[in-house]
Amino acid sequence: MVSKVISAVCLALWVSSCVITLAEDPHMTRALKLMSETPLIDGHNDLPWQLRKQFNNELNKVDLNTLNTTHTNIPKIKEGRLGAQFWSAYVPCESQYKDAVRQTLEQIDVVHRMCQKYPETFMFATSSQEIMNAFSMKKTASLIGVEGGHSIDSSLGTLRVMYQLGVRYLTLTHSCNTPWADNWLVDTGSEPSQHNGLSPFGKQLIVEMNRLGMLIDLAHVTVAVMNQVLDMSKAPVIFSHSSAYKVCPHKRNVPDDILKRVNQTGGIVMVNFYNDYVTCNKLAKLSDVADHFDHIKKVAGAGIIGFGGDYDGVTRLPEGLEDVSKVPKLVAELLRRGWTDDEVKAALGNNLLRVLTAVEKVRDSLSGTNPDDVPIPYEEVKNPCRTSYGYPNAGAIQSLSALALLLTLALQALVTA
Repeated sequence: MVSKVISAVCLALWVSSCVITLAEDPHMTRALKLMSETPLIDGHNDLPWQLRKQFNNELNKVDLNTLNTTHTNIPKIKEGRLGAQFWSAYVPCESQYKDAVRQTLEQIDVVHRMCQKYPETFMFATSSQEIMNAFSMKKTASLIGVEGGHSIDSSLGTLRVMYQLGVRYLTLTHSCNTPWADNWLVDTGSEPSQHNGLSPFGKQLIVEMNRLGMLIDLAHVTVAVMNQVLDMSKAPVIFSHSSAYKVCPHKRNVPDDILKRVNQTGGIVMVNFYNDYVTCNKLAKLSDVADHFDHIKKVAGAGIIGFGGDYDGVTRLPEGLEDVSKVPKLVAELLRRGWTDDEVKAALGNNLLRVLTAVEKVRDSLSGTNPDDVPIPYEEVKNPCRTSYGYPNAGAIQSLSALALLLTLALQALVTA
């Protein structure tokens, strides 16, 4: 009887040891080690927008330790080893020409308040050095990116104020044209081009972003805008959440010729996890995302790759990458495919740190340059919600416009009478 018990115990121990052995994935072990040495820096997360949608930015009604209606919360951040995050200050295109600036400021504010409410988890950051400082303290460095040029209401002054509030990238457009730049939908043929890329004011904006030290984000723009910015920017650019067009031919993704130019100019493409941009389908797997990493590395090198998950901004995510906690699985998959430690560290965060440092150096080299205070021409932004104070002769233009409107209404009344 005793021998049978001993045999059963030995068998149980052997089975459990086999389970433990099977559970130990050497690639995951290596991935977690690399992530402890180099910060995972993600280019785009829309948790702030979820805080507005679900709670109207009332953080006192939210506990990020227990929130379970988002892809992102504090336990998931810890499990996912998130070293730094560009939180998106996004407001919809419907706010353009209305209250986009106010709403964007409120999204910037909610990121600041999130850092203040959870100081043990988040540390607000605005520079490459501050990212590393937060990482050394085992906190998630929290940066801000404004997603969409409509958020600045065609104002360089507003751009500068947002920089002072901590914004470190501007996505030039969202899914709508601005008065100075064309968005990606133009390349689908579903919207007309208004500027053949960038207008003269759009080019002014690029120069001013270089002077400020603000990252230029080319996610969401047309290929024409991509090329124009790559031609003229003194600093490297980013694609904060875009994937490879060759793997999935969606116009939100980056064509191979642009990938090569990003390499030549020292920029970065941070791979998006949204199924529609990964497989051009509603379904995708983690391995499909890894295919984008492999393709970009093959075409333009591991030195231009980053992570731009787009969590909490999309409705469909790949199997295996369902939330922020799953990202180490993708890192392990890259290692399984033969990526070296240095290549993985580059994609994790070293590439973004290099780009941000280069942007800061360009800013410092332009420190003696005055801010650009030439406003966009009034006729390019004229609309019923915009006043014309400061523009010479704009009042006369407005009066003529009002007179033309009255004459039109009078003619319509005569015709229908």
